[in-house]
Amino acid sequence: MIKRLQQKFVAIVAVSLFVVELLIIGGINIFNIRSIDSDYDKVMNMLVENDGMIPDFPRHDDGFKPDKKMGSEQNRMNDRNFNEETKYQTRYFIVYFSTNGSVSGVNTGHIAAVNSERAVEYAKQALEDGDEKGSIDIYKYSVNTTDKGKMVIFLDARSGSENKKRFLLISAVVAAAGYLLTCLLVIIFSKRAVRPAVESFEKQRRFITDAGHEIKTPLAIISANTEVIEMTTEESEWTKSIKNQVTRLDGLVKELLRLSKMEEDDVKLVFTEFDASQTVSDAAQSFEALARTNGKEIKTDITRGITINGDKSAVSQLVGILVENAVKYADDDSDITVSLKKSASGRHAHLSVSNKCSDPPKDTEKLFDRFYRDDSSRSREGSGPGGYGIGLSIARAVMNAHKGKITCKAEDNTVTFTAVFRAV
Repeated sequence: MIKRLQQKFVAIVAVSLFVVELLIIGGINIFNIRSIDSDYDKVMNMLVENDGMIPDFPRHDDGFKPDKKMGSEQNRMNDRNFNEETKYQTRYFIVYFSTNGSVSGVNTGHIAAVNSERAVEYAKQALEDGDEKGSIDIYKYSVNTTDKGKMVIFLDARSGSENKKRFLLISAVVAAAGYLLTCLLVIIFSKRAVRPAVESFEKQRRFITDAGHEIKTPLAIISANTEVIEMTTEESEWTKSIKNQVTRLDGLVKELLRLSKMEEDDVKLVFTEFDASQTVSDAAQSFEALARTNGKEIKTDITRGITINGDKSAVSQLVGILVENAVKYADDDSDITVSLKKSASGRHAHLSVSNKCSDPPKDTEKLFDRFYRDDSSRSREGSGPGGYGIGLSIARAVMNAHKGKITCKAEDNTVTFTAVFRAV
């Protein structure tokens, strides 16, 4: 029990932390990328506004103090985080085209990596792409229309690209280290975190076990006293009622003890490879007489030769619980279908038990809770079905022990329970 709770707790924390870190790292990297691209766009806009040139900015040691009220060109450029070093830090080249599409000029004086011929090739490729802005190799470009034709500006974006990669790598490494460290701490302290839930469960289990054993003695005495009364007088409706309720309470105690044992960590099921097809068939056939007595019929659709690795007795018990439940709640004069099929991949075996029910349960998930019974099945008067509301809880416990899954679906007045095992 402790291990299962620990695993679930660690898994939930790990997934939640991963999602949070992914959103944070993704968000700051997107912001960083957009910030760098925005800076390049500002430089391109400045080049367009100044006919392909970066203006000279007054030096701060010359006493220049930006005055935002003036609205001057220098102040506007300063607002864009440009300064006197921008002219020398920016690497760019420009190709001019006349209105008839021919090259009218090339400016490669601000870059050393590209000559005029290569610059023209880049510009023609940019025009062929048909986009106003884009990237070619390590250069970001902007196509601008002027009175004289077109001006294609290229900025060397290698520093920005390296900054993006470096920031992404550093943030990913830091996030991964933080994630692993946090997961390690969660694993170390997870046992302490789930301890209150474990203690509560253990107290509940011990109470059920102790109460079950304590109830057995008075039940035996009540049953014996009732028999003595019937021997000294004669059987009456009152003694019958006492015996029925004793039998019912004794069955409830046994079911509770069986469920409690199924959920104990120290109870080990004997797992072996066995013929599940034969086991399911035998378990279903054992209820044929009960079904016929209630005016119902059990039909099987079982694929032969299906083998699973599990506890044969527990699986047989599971089939018995599902079939008995179907016999209790199926409509009169209806069929109960028990099937065992392999999945399309062949990796799983699907056990299904279905029956017709004119008043199907509304909340199928709650059927697996202890003592839960749907409103339509609560009446025990007349021929109404009995039950303790524990059988399906035991069925889920069996599936949990086999690392499988059990579900219930109610559609078109048909209730179907499906248990999925891993096939061999």
